[in-house]
Amino acid sequence: MALHLREQNLSLRDIARRLVITKGKRKGRHPSPATVLRMLREHDATAASVEG
Repeated sequence: MALHLREQNLSLRDIARRLVITKGKRKGRHPSPATVLRMLREHDATAASVEG
């Protein structure tokens, strides 16, 4: 979902507001923009290592 929202050129804050945590201690709450940034960076790094 975060990737789809990033493709729409939304800011990290806007992406964080639209996402909801589904598991754990913070279930039902929104992630912080820093968490969204970390998730997207990890995804990009994983995708780059698979491609190259």
